[in-house]
Amino acid sequence: MTTTDSAAGTDVLTQTLLDDADPAELFTPFHSGALTLSNRFVMAPMTRAQSPNGVPGDDVAQYYARRAPHLGLIVTEGTYIDHPSAGSSDRVPTFYGDDALAGWTRVVDAVHAVGGRIFPQLWHLGVTRSENAPLNPDAPIVSPSGLSANGNPRGETATAKDIDDIVASFVRAAVDAQRLGFDGVELHGAHGYLLDQFFWSATNRRSDRFGGETSGRTRLAAEVVEAIRAEVGPDYPIDFRFSQWKGGHYDARIADTAAELDEILTPLVDAGVTLLHASTRRYWLPEFDGSDRTLAGWTKHLTGLPTIALGSIGVPGAFMDSSNEAQPTLSMAPLVELFERGEFDLVALGRSVLSDPEFTRKLRENRLADIRAYAKEHETTLY
Repeated sequence: MTTTDSAAGTDVLTQTLLDDADPAELFTPFHSGALTLSNRFVMAPMTRAQSPNGVPGDDVAQYYARRAPHLGLIVTEGTYIDHPSAGSSDRVPTFYGDDALAGWTRVVDAVHAVGGRIFPQLWHLGVTRSENAPLNPDAPIVSPSGLSANGNPRGETATAKDIDDIVASFVRAAVDAQRLGFDGVELHGAHGYLLDQFFWSATNRRSDRFGGETSGRTRLAAEVVEAIRAEVGPDYPIDFRFSQWKGGHYDARIADTAAELDEILTPLVDAGVTLLHASTRRYWLPEFDGSDRTLAGWTKHLTGLPTIALGSIGVPGAFMDSSNEAQPTLSMAPLVELFERGEFDLVALGRSVLSDPEFTRKLRENRLADIRAYAKEHETTLY
């Protein structure tokens, strides 16, 4: 089944969404440390490229504020940190510079005005950065080992100074986020971008302390977290997003066993992470052989930290799936069952709230026929 905005597609969604499921528990408040959320739903980061010259305008503030009343937490689209090799597009928002930070202040104020909570996602592309990108065209492509995800030489291997500069850039962005009034920050350590490139043995062939065994490949991310924690204090929320899959490499894995996942996550927890965002393309699938636990379930089990689950919730097809393979059901019952057995604390929604800002409100009020079911073409008609 493919997603459609036709009446038939909407009927399929509404007939199955609450089949044998009571989502009431997902609308209970969440409390962890300094963070209090009105419900368990999180807006996942989704790149929009609607910020000319990297500056989020009033339309961006309205886009987030429209969704904030119905979600416990907004995580913004990825925002480039101020390292010159961090980004490619001059339409993706930056998290540096007076104009961009003033724009983000307006976003925070708009979200808070409707009772919402919001984190920026801090982002460095690493080897996926474009050559001669409009944003800092003279800056080199920098990555752990100068290798693309296919193993081909690309760009430059990060030097010790590069790594120090990257850490400092993440810290500056986090400090600015706290100063502007954001309720926490999310670090993008997923989907084959820079921090994830260090995790993955295919892109990290270093022989120094940032490479080799799992402990070395995790070191950069842990040092970023530790440096941020030292500046923002003990209570400010730091969320870390990670994944097994990479863009265009959906079978990639940074951990083949629960023990290997533990080796990656424990240093992040020790460094000061307070939430973990487990990004998958199909939230309900078991992660490792011999257990029915999902990636989010293993994350919470291993770390004890509040965990965000993600992966095709409320939409039929997995992200970037061209095979037309659909979920076995769009029912929320499997999600509710996993939540009730303690696999995760929060639920991230992407395309479902991209298409319909009031998706969760309509779910709660059982107004299923009013839900605007996701279709790809909706991405060009956002409101």
